[in-house]
Parts: sequence; structure tokens; C-alpha cells
Amino acid sequence: MPTKTHLLLITLAAATFVSCKATTELVYLNVLKPAPVTIPAYVKSAGVVNRTTINPQNKSIDVVDRIFSLEGAQLDKEGAQSSVGGLADELRKNNRFNEVKALGELDLTTNAPGLFSAPLSWETVDKICREYQVDALFSLELFDTDSKISYAAIPVSLKTPLGNVPGIEHRASMLTSVKTGWRIYDPAGRNIVDEFALNRDLTFSGRGINPVAAAGALINRKEAVKTVGIQAGQNYGMRIIPYRTRVTRDYYVKGTDNFRIARRKAQTGNWDGAAVLWKKETTNPDRTVAGRACYNMAIICEINGELDLAIKWSQKAYEEYNNRLALNYIRLLKNRQAGNEVLKQQEME
Repeated sequence: MPTKTHLLLITLAAATFVSCKATTELVYLNVLKPAPVTIPAYVKSAGVVNRTTINPQNKSIDVVDRIFSLEGAQLDKEGAQSSVGGLADELRKNNRFNEVKALGELDLTTNAPGLFSAPLSWETVDKICREYQVDALFSLELFDTDSKISYAAIPVSLKTPLGNVPGIEHRASMLTSVKTGWRIYDPAGRNIVDEFALNRDLTFSGRGINPVAAAGALINRKEAVKTVGIQAGQNYGMRIIPYRTRVTRDYYVKGTDNFRIARRKAQTGNWDGAAVLWKKETTNPDRTVAGRACYNMAIICEINGELDLAIKWSQKAYEEYNNRLALNYIRLLKNRQAGNEVLKQQEME
């Protein structure tokens, strides 16, 4: 469970967001979210394979694709290799596994250029994992680049020894889309833990006195595609790591003098001092004021990492005082509770 020291609280002073009646302000909380993908706790080692080589039976389809998409023969191959390396490096850095092995291609092929193939058979996965002594297999199953080029001839003024003369400058631009697709195989559980695709667009441009010179300025795109491949692998590796994100919460700043004083305390980071004043107002005979105070008590409980108590206060605010913000807040808190249960599982890995 995140503690108070793990929460970044930013109250908005000069740039405060207020409700239509200026009764609330926002506070930002930096909360820990579970990783999108949960790897089983028994998985201690991982192998990373490249399954993007086209099956010889489908080479003709791949050749036609490259003719129409302007791809070089080695572009996808080198980009895929970079992507696998990027993922392996990222998995080694996060300390989730005792060992990460980059296994290369291993004669694995795909039957669907530019698309996800059918998953590997469990017999194949078992064989690889036994041979290389890994518990799970991270497989790059799709790496495809698709480029479109356009030309334009632009009138320009050319400087010559005889002065400026009218001329034509040729400009070329190219949009390259890089698609990667990944699967994680868990042979012990006979489960595909994750299947995920990532897309990235790259734009290149060049200019010259003729179309050939203009297109020649685009030759550096191979290195750019390899760089994007590395980044795609690194980004995919982040899917198994819990992450922090900022969320916003409304809290009430008007109702009585105590609310106004508590607002100033909150703006200086003295949330405990603000809570003392809110607590006093939870028994206010004015039902609106009491409901706001109960709701604010839920906010301070969440800030302090006490989600169960936060839910109780927000339930009281809604059930007894029909507070307008409390019902949705209850849902948010319960979602955080569910996320924390997933976090506990991930921390046990």
C-alpha cells in the first residue's frame, strides 16, 4: 500500500480549478498503479525470441509487399533484431527475473507478413524453454515497416555567379509506419500471458536539385527504424512494471470558517491540520456542511493511504447526507483497492 511519503500532493493555488460554484478545488495525488501485465510468481527466468522471419512459402507475398511499400530487403530484419535486443535489455534492468536470455530467431517463422501469426504450439514453447532453461518466452511475432513517399517540385530562386535565377527544387517526404507485436508464453500455466501491438510513425524529408538527390536525403531512415525498434522493445518491457501516475481529487473549500482555514492549511501542505478542522464539521447540524466534511475526511484518508477508512467516510457522506461527489468517489476508491490487490501479487513475484 502506498504510504503518505509515497504520495506527491500538489495543491493548485494560482492555477486552481474550481467548480461552477467555487466550492471545491483540486489536489493531485501521485499513486502507484499495477503493471498492465502480471507475470506468474513462479516465472524466474525469461527467454526473448525473434519470430518475424517470413516462412519461405510466404516469401512471394512479402516481396510484393516490399515493392509497394518501398522497403529495403534488410530493414525489417535489422529493425526486429534491434527490438528484441531492446526488450532483453529492459527486462534485465528491472530485476524482475533472475536471468534473461536473448535467444535470437531459433528457426522460428511467421506465416503472415505484417500481421500476427497464430500462436506458437505449446510443444514448441516447451521445447525451447527446456532447452534454454527458461520459465517463460517473450516472443516478437510482428515487425513490419510500411513506407509511402511523395514528391513535390517547388519554384525557388537559385543563386548563381550571374545573379539569382528561377529554378525548381525537388522535395521528397516519406512516412514510415513501424508495427511491432509481442506475445508472452507461460508453458507451465499453458497461458499466453499477454498479446500486444505497438505502432510508431516516422517522417523523413529531403530536398535536392533533382528527384534522385531529394530521395537520397532519406537514406538515414534505416538507423531511425532500428532506433524505433529498440524503443519498442524497451516500451514493451515496461508493461510488466508497476508505474506511478497522477490523479486528481476534488475537496471542499467552502461551507464554514473552518473550511476556509482548512483550505489555507491544505495549500501549504498541512493536510493533517486541515483534517482536524474538517473532523469538527462532520457533526455540524447543517447537513450540507456535514456531508462535505465527511467527504473531505475521505480525501485525507486516501492521502494517508487508508483506503478502507476513506471508503467508510465517503459512504457516510453519500448515504447519510446525499453528498454529490461521494458516490463516484466510492467507485474510484474501490478501483484503487482492487488495483492494490494486484500490486500485492506483483510484489510477491
